[in-house]
Parts: sequence; C-alpha cells; structure tokens
Amino acid sequence: MAQPTPARTPHDWWRSAVIYQVYVRSFADGDGDGTGDLAGVRARLPYLAELGVDALWFSPWYQSPMKDGGYDVADYRAIDPAFGTLAEAEKLIAEARELGIRTIVDIVPNHVSDQHPWWRAALAGGPERELFHFRPGRGDHGELPPNDWKSEFGGPAWTRLPDGHWYLHLFAPEQPDLNWAHPAVRQEHEDILRFWFERGVAGVRIDSAALLAKDPRLPDFVEGHDPHPYVDRDELHDIYRSWRGVADEHGGVFVGEVWLPDSERFARYLRPDELHTAFNFSFLACPWEAGRLRASIDETLAEHAPVGAPATWVLCNHDVTRTVTRYGREDTGFDFATKVFGTPTDLALGTRRARAAALLSLALPGAVYVYQGEELGLPEADIPRDRIQDPMHFRSGGTDPGRDGCRVPLPWGAKAPYAGFGSREEPWLPQPAYWAAYAADAQEADPGSMLALYREAIRIRRATPGFGDGPLTWLPSADGVLAFARDNGLVCVVNLADTPAELDGTSRLLLSSGPLDDQGRLPRDTAAWLLA
Repeated sequence: MAQPTPARTPHDWWRSAVIYQVYVRSFADGDGDGTGDLAGVRARLPYLAELGVDALWFSPWYQSPMKDGGYDVADYRAIDPAFGTLAEAEKLIAEARELGIRTIVDIVPNHVSDQHPWWRAALAGGPERELFHFRPGRGDHGELPPNDWKSEFGGPAWTRLPDGHWYLHLFAPEQPDLNWAHPAVRQEHEDILRFWFERGVAGVRIDSAALLAKDPRLPDFVEGHDPHPYVDRDELHDIYRSWRGVADEHGGVFVGEVWLPDSERFARYLRPDELHTAFNFSFLACPWEAGRLRASIDETLAEHAPVGAPATWVLCNHDVTRTVTRYGREDTGFDFATKVFGTPTDLALGTRRARAAALLSLALPGAVYVYQGEELGLPEADIPRDRIQDPMHFRSGGTDPGRDGCRVPLPWGAKAPYAGFGSREEPWLPQPAYWAAYAADAQEADPGSMLALYREAIRIRRATPGFGDGPLTWLPSADGVLAFARDNGLVCVVNLADTPAELDGTSRLLLSSGPLDDQGRLPRDTAAWLLA
C-alpha cells in the first residue's frame, strides 16, 4: 500500500506540480459495466500515489448525454450516473487528499448540453433564450446561417430550429453556446466554482477558455481582423478577474486551456489577478527536433516571465495523438494535433523518444501534466470505423479518425479479461489485443519499463531541490543536443543527434531514459539527468 506523500509546499504547490489527467470513462471500471467510473479511480489511488503525482485533473465527470465525451454538460452539480454519484466524488476528493493528492476538476463554460434545463426552457420560448445566441437567418427566407462561422468540429457553427431561428454552437449542434454578456450566465458559473471548491477541489481547469465572449454583432469572420469575433476578446479578462476572486476565497487555482499564437496576449491571461496557469500547447505540438524544441522552451519561458507565472509542460492529452505514436513517425513535419488514418509508425523509435521526452519535460521549470497511460508508454489505438464515437469523425464526413484512439480504456492486468480494465463485457471502446503487454502489472516487475522510468523520475524530481519552478540555464552542446542546468548542480541532457553525445565525466548520473553506450556516452534519442 502506498504511503501518503506530502505536497511540495502548502500554498504554491501548483507552480512545480506533477498533475495526472484522468479521463474517467477509460481509466478503470469499478462496477464491470464497460465504462470507467469513480469506483475504479478510488481503487487505483494507491497506484497514483506510488507514481508520485501531486494532483489529479479530471476531464468532465458531470451528468451528460456524452455527445462529446462529457464536454456537453447537462448538470454541473451532478456526477454522471455512469461514473457514480456526488457522494462518491466527495469521497474520492477526500481519499486522494489523504494520500497527498489534490483534485482539479474541469469546467466547460463556453457551452452546455442540449439536455441542460436552460436550453430546454429556451426551446420552449422562455426568457432563457437570452442566455444563448439565437438569430434569424440570412437569405430571402432565412434559409442561410446568420454568419459564416465554422464549428471546431467541422461544418457551420449554426443550426436552424423548426421555428426558423438559428442558434450558435462553436462545437457540436448538441452543445449550444452560452451568451456570456448576460449576467445570469456569469453568476451561475461563479456559483458552480464555489460549489466545487466547497467540496474540496484544489483547482479548476477551464475548457476553451479563450472562446467565451462573442462580438454582439456576430459579424462574418475576416482573416486577420482584430479583434477576432469570438477568440481572445478583451471582455474575457473581466470574467476571469471575477473568477480569480472566487478562487482566492477558497485557496483554489485555475489552469486555462488557451490556444493563442500571440505570446503577449497569451500572457495577459496569467496576470496576478487572473488565471494562475495555462496549458502550453507549442511544446506539445513541437516535432522531435532539437532546434524547434529549444525555441519552444525559450518562447514559453519568455512569455511567462513578465507576469511571473510558471510554465506548464504536457506531451499528450485526451485530444491529441499519443506521444509514442507521434514520435514514432519519421516525418516530423506533420501537425501533431491532427489525427490521420493508417500513418506508419515505428513503435520502438517512438517509445525511445517518448522516454527521453518524459525526462525532458520533467526537468523543465514549472508544472508537468501527464495524461493517463503515458506512464505505460501506450501508443495510439486504431479504432475500427464502425466503433468510432467521436463527433469530430462524423462532422468531418469520415475523413478524420477523431480522438477515440487516445481514449481507449487502460490495461491494468496482462492476463485478465480486457487487460484488467475491470469490465465483465467489452469496454466502451475496444482495446488492441497487444495492449496486454503494456499492462501496469506487467510493468511493475520490469525495472526497465516506462512505468518504472516515470516513477523514478517523479521520485527524484520531488526529492531533489532544484527541480520544478525556477531558473534554467542553457549549456554549450553539440548540434542536435539539448543541455541545460537547473539549480543545485542539476543538468539535463537530451540527445537528438545522429551520433552519441559526450557526458561530463565528473558528474553523477541520476537517471537516464535508456542505457549509455560502452564508452559512457548518451545514445541517440536518449536523455539523462546528472548532478554536478
């Protein structure tokens, strides 16, 4: 049984935390019905404590018809029955905290489900219509959408109702956008934040944080026009300043999902009276190339420095292709956020690079997010077309495989049915047959496994002053080699060159992602931590 692990610091733990993302539906099945649930998570808390993480970030666990994997919320104060109950969530939060693990919940403020009471009342003609974006259509008979905005999932961002009016949805039609200019929308979300902080959560992750505010004129989109009609509008900052007051009342923290190419505008969300942190997507999307990785690291640290916010580092999440598969593609010029059918992958190469990338990310200043299954080295799963559930696939006309390949239920037991996920029947998404080899119990006994690497890296990171938030200094290195120093003599070296890299023979090797060669050099696609 894992022993409770104290948090790094009582107040600013989030600046250096290792945070584990739990996609509940695919983590562990406690009742055997084929769907992951809170009982499954509670049963695996000792595993997470032994992994050494500081916090768990839960993708939406709210009541939902699951038209978009839970991001279509029908009730923000209720747990979806497939996952459990509110009482179970409260127990999970408390039990995790006893093991030194904090809880971060997801909030989806841009839109609600079409099963939400507000939307049902709006369709019935009630005053709730003001809480959404309804507009008459264009054309002689209103047959054209009110503007030319496109859905993030493909196709128009508008759907016409039988009464002739159109409503806005930047995502699926089952996810109508809220009107954030209405005070009731703002008040409701602040009440939701208080509801979860009062139940013991330590933080909130904000989905699509830059999309809430819309130009009230709802004009057509014009490429390059500033301000954008619905991305990164100035009105957002007043919303988040108000939210910050709620978080400060409860000692809570925020992490925003903010996709912005402009680093100066990105940093505005991290000012001392707004969000505490935001996801760093440039690092996630960066190919396995030394120059581009260094540039991404430098840019990330530079954009956070003016506001004193810690950077965050993530290699994968529930929306993108798994790291082993991405890094196993020799052509590194592709868009990492794009999923495609049947891309050739060298899993041995991808695994070697993913191990090195794990040490790189865990050595950088700030907080690190680990998506479930990354610590097992799972590759992206190929989902049979007739089993795909992601609306992105259907909205693309079947050309996009969607995000299901990184959401397949985890393998826990190599010899158990359905790789020990816990189901009596096939899980909601099919597992590849070969995933038994990646099962957690199989890796437990292997000191060279990906799981062993993550456990040891996180242990060293927690136990060694100098890791986490703080300064970084680049060191002289050969072409294709990244080398930097942290405090207290800590050095990280990552070799992306074709030839082995020399290491400082006077330094002590703390950990490497793979064995050194016979001459004590760092092979290609390998990383090492040293102590001078």
